[in-house]
Amino acid sequence: MAAPENTLLAFVAALSSGATHIETDVHVTRDGVAVLCHDSDLRGLGRPERIDSLTLADLRRIRLPAGQLVPSLSEALDAFPEAQFNLDVKADSAPAAVIRAVRDNRATRRVLITSFSEGRRRRTVAGLPGVATSPSSVEFARVFAAASVNAQTLTRRLLLGFAAVQVPERAGILRIVSPRFMRLMQTIGVEVHVWTVNDAMVMNRLLNLGVDGLVTDRCDLVAAGVKPPKLGIPPEYPPQGRKPIA
Repeated sequence: MAAPENTLLAFVAALSSGATHIETDVHVTRDGVAVLCHDSDLRGLGRPERIDSLTLADLRRIRLPAGQLVPSLSEALDAFPEAQFNLDVKADSAPAAVIRAVRDNRATRRVLITSFSEGRRRRTVAGLPGVATSPSSVEFARVFAAASVNAQTLTRRLLLGFAAVQVPERAGILRIVSPRFMRLMQTIGVEVHVWTVNDAMVMNRLLNLGVDGLVTDRCDLVAAGVKPPKLGIPPEYPPQGRKPIA
């Protein structure tokens, strides 16, 4: 099903193809509403406007391909009450809006909060007691440095309070997801989610290595033959069993 990314139609397509989790990015409108879009502007959709310069009503007047709109976080949580959401908080002004949307939908137990910014992640998590979270880039760099020298006690301490780490398999020439790294994360009890994986052979290799989640644009590959074990929708975070994440 062809659909613009981060729209309700795209989420329907992903869930229909076997995804158990929806990975999406959160920005905030000028009037303080959390909305789902990868970038801070609409250039990827062929328009120049910045999201934070528009009200939600302004966004409602912008039609995307396939008749879609930029959805609010609240709309998505309400539309898919059984789905788990992996929320990347992209805007510095977004934490309060994310907190409000998650609380209004009583969705704390079915979201995971992450951000490239440690400050944004911490502010959002502080307003959602008990919510699952994964480290920011800087926080994970500390974890990986400790894990690389097999400092297990320090790695465990750095990962206190985290349900998962979400990383690329490699960063340049540096391999992050290795058998040793997987063993250490499994010993500590923290899930490993790898992004962004759009190749079926790579998916199967990573699943065989023991990763717990794959962030992908190609959920259809799961339906076509990638067979992660224990595929299903867990009742709440932290989820158990390996899964595709849209």
